[in-house]
Order: sequence, then C-alpha cells, then structure tokens
Amino acid sequence: MSHTAGLTAVVVVSFLTIAIGTWSLRLARTTSDFFVASRTVRPLLNASAIGGEYLSAASFLGVAGLVLAYGAEMLWYPVGWTAGYLVLMVLVAAPLRRSGAYTLPDFAQARLESRQVRGVTSLLVVGIGWLYLIPQFQGAGLTLRLATGLDARLGGLVVAVVVLASVLAGGMRSVTFAQAFQYWLKLTALLLPAVFLLLVWFGDGSPSPADAAHGALGRDGGWADPLSGHGTGQGGHPLYATYSLIVATFLGTMGLPHVAVRFYTNPDGRAARRTTLVVLGLLGLFYVLPPVYGALGRVYAADLVGAGRSDAVVLELPQRMLGGTGAELLGALLVAGAFAAFLSTSSGLTVAVAGVVSQDLVSRWLPGVTAFRVAAVIAVAFPYALAVLAADVGVATAVGLAFAVAASTFCPLLVLGIWWSRLTDVGAIAGLLVGGALSGAAVLWTFTAGPGDSWGSALLSQPAAWSVPAAFLTMVVVSRLTASRRSAHVTTFMVRLHTPEAVELDRG
Repeated sequence: MSHTAGLTAVVVVSFLTIAIGTWSLRLARTTSDFFVASRTVRPLLNASAIGGEYLSAASFLGVAGLVLAYGAEMLWYPVGWTAGYLVLMVLVAAPLRRSGAYTLPDFAQARLESRQVRGVTSLLVVGIGWLYLIPQFQGAGLTLRLATGLDARLGGLVVAVVVLASVLAGGMRSVTFAQAFQYWLKLTALLLPAVFLLLVWFGDGSPSPADAAHGALGRDGGWADPLSGHGTGQGGHPLYATYSLIVATFLGTMGLPHVAVRFYTNPDGRAARRTTLVVLGLLGLFYVLPPVYGALGRVYAADLVGAGRSDAVVLELPQRMLGGTGAELLGALLVAGAFAAFLSTSSGLTVAVAGVVSQDLVSRWLPGVTAFRVAAVIAVAFPYALAVLAADVGVATAVGLAFAVAASTFCPLLVLGIWWSRLTDVGAIAGLLVGGALSGAAVLWTFTAGPGDSWGSALLSQPAAWSVPAAFLTMVVVSRLTASRRSAHVTTFMVRLHTPEAVELDRG
C-alpha cells in the first residue's frame, strides 16, 4: 500500500471524527450532557458506541496477529473479552445505572458514604485509564509509520489532538455519536476486504492454514493447542498464564472506567441490560473477522512472525493476496479501521478519566464544563508523554495488565457493593489497596524486568489469578471485622439498586 493511500485514510477518519464531534456540540450544553449525555442514549446507539470504544487496536490488529503466530488456541482472547460483558450484564449493568452516579467514584461514595473510598477509587480510575491509553498512542504510532512512513510519535500525537477536539466539543454526547460511527467503520473495514481475500483463497484451492504454515512458524506454530499458554508472555508456566489472563478478561471488563461510565448514559436499568445484550451481539459479529485474517496470514504471510511483525498481518494481506489498485483501496480501508480503533478507545478513556479529574480536582477552581475540558487535556497529555518515553512496552502486555488491575480492584468493589450489604468503607478501601498494590506491583515489574521462566515471573506477568481472590477476601474479612462501620442507609440504597423502574411502590 502506498503512503499516499494510508495518509489519506488517516486524514479522512480524523476529519469525520472531528466533524461528528463538532456537529454534536449543538446537543451538548449542560454538565450532564458532557458527563453522561443527559442519560438519554438508547440501547442500539449506546451499544454501538460501547462496541466502538471497547474494540481497540488489540482487537482490530492483535487478535489476527495472535492467531497467525500461535494458531486457533488464541481464539479464547476474543471469547474472554466478549464473555466479560455477559458477566457485566448479569451482575452489574442494571444496578449500576439505578445508582444514579456519574462515575465509579460517585457510585463508591454513594454506596459507602465515604470520601476516603471516593479518593482511592478516583486514583484507580485515573491509573487504569492512563495505563490503557498508553498502548493506544503507541499502537497509533506504529500503524501510522507502517501506513505512511512518518515518525511513530506523530501517530500518537494525531490521536491525542483528534480525541481532544472531539471530547472538548461535546463531552460524552459528542463521543457517543463518534464512537457509534467508528464501530460500524471498523466492522466494514474488516468485513469488505475479508470477502475479497476469501475469494482469492478459494480460487487458490483453499489451502489449509496448518499445512501452509508448516515449518514457517517453528515449534509454536501448531494450528490448535488449546490453553497451552503460548502468546501469553509467559514461557515457563504457560497454562497458569492462560487461566490467569482468562480471569482478567472475564472480570476486568466491568472495572474498565470507560466501559462502566457508558452505562450511566442509559435512561434506566432495563435499558442498561438491553444495551449489554446488544453489545454481546455486536462484539460476537466483529470477532468473527480477525481470526479469518490470522488464518489467511498463516497461508500467505507466515514470514511476518519471524520478522516480529505479526500484528501487521491485517494491513499487509491485501497487497500480498491481491496487488494493484484493489489492494490499495482495501489497504486504505483497513488503515482507516485501525485508526478508528485508536480514536474510539482513546475517546472513551479520555471522557472517563476527565470526568473523575474534573469532579475531584479541577472543579475546585473552575465551573463544570470548563473544568471538564481542562481535565480532558490533562487526561490526554500525561499518558501521551508516557507513551513517548515508554516506547518499548508491548501494546498487548499493557492492555492485559490494565484488565488485570481493573479485575483486582473495581470488580470486587462493584460485585460486593451491589450484592453484599455488609461491605463497609474500611473493607472496601483495604480490598482496593490490596488489589491495586498487588496488580500495580506486577505492572511495574513487567515494565522494568519483563517476562521470564520462573514461577515468580509467571505470577507477576499475569497476576489476576491470585490478586483478584486476594482483593475479594480482604474486602470480606475486613468488612466483617468492621461491621460497626456499615452505612446506616445501606438497606435503602440496596433496594434502589435492585428495584426495577417498572415497579411502583404502594405508599398508601
């Protein structure tokens, strides 16, 4: 693909994102518009927006690269990312919406009546959001360099500028429309080229991915080796690493700040559940496609694994299989889809982090909407600087660790806060600190030391299998020991969380 085609795709997607955000400015006037779109987003639109922000570059490019390198066993990655929404729908979606909160810290404070819990929760939202934003900027830089030949740091800067332009225009209201557009763009960008590539594959006699890649992918190139742990970043104890990462993906979804905040935009709890159901369908539809590129890559681009460029398989297949003008057009469409993935996920994270920073810090000096806009600049600038400084950190590694931290902190807080009335503020703080410290230590160790073959390395590379139970156990034990700290209004709040809006209370 020529650099001109790639650059054109990036410019068009960026322009459309800014245009949609600017158009939405006329709909965003109040603080509620900026934070939660005035809680008027209907299920289909909200589900499309969730699909847009959730399907990051790890989904658009990473899944295909994993299937190319390690075979069909890597299909549990999208299974875990999708199943996380099933857990969220069953346990969290409707009660979280009924809480009436704007952000996760709002929920924590309302449930436990503690400013200290809110403070710890706010720090974790910012930390997880920044940890997730770093790989978005890094991935954007790599894609821009591959598609246009420009400096990788420029890609992250383009994403930062476009995201800020969209978010500053209308906050959550603006981002909702932009993300919904970006989901359908990403789906189209994968679906249309896949049709042509499959026609070429059929025309070549439908060679088997396993046979075609035999010998080219080495020892780990088997087509199917379920739950062996290849590709998890842990060589010494791959089976443990596999199950630990499954725990992180299943339970981390509900704790991702940019996911949780979207359920506050629904009109009511029933709409929140319906939104989650539609999300499951949209994610299932999308995740059919990346494995197709990975399988075709084993036939036509197995050499990318040896060159350490397996994530580029989606972008390179059209040129290798088709060539000519058709390959240029399809390649540009794929670049547009990949860049939309960076923009949509970054937008959701920026809104989530900016909401917390503005409420808990900037609003002390500035009014609501202005505070939100200043906080959005802070939310983007800091992780972009870290992305430039930490250029060697793997994108997939950072995303997996973000899920692990979310699963180790917000998952216990939400599940126990919604379903266990005995949770106390002291118990919640203790659990958040334990889960955050354990998973945070794993993040620091991974960024500085990297994976190894020992058990200690395995436990730190993939901490969710032990950090999540530790956080749950800490919250339960400390809450029982501090039963006197139980909120006086907890029964009323629990009834509010679990009473459907259609139920009319008899006050007579």
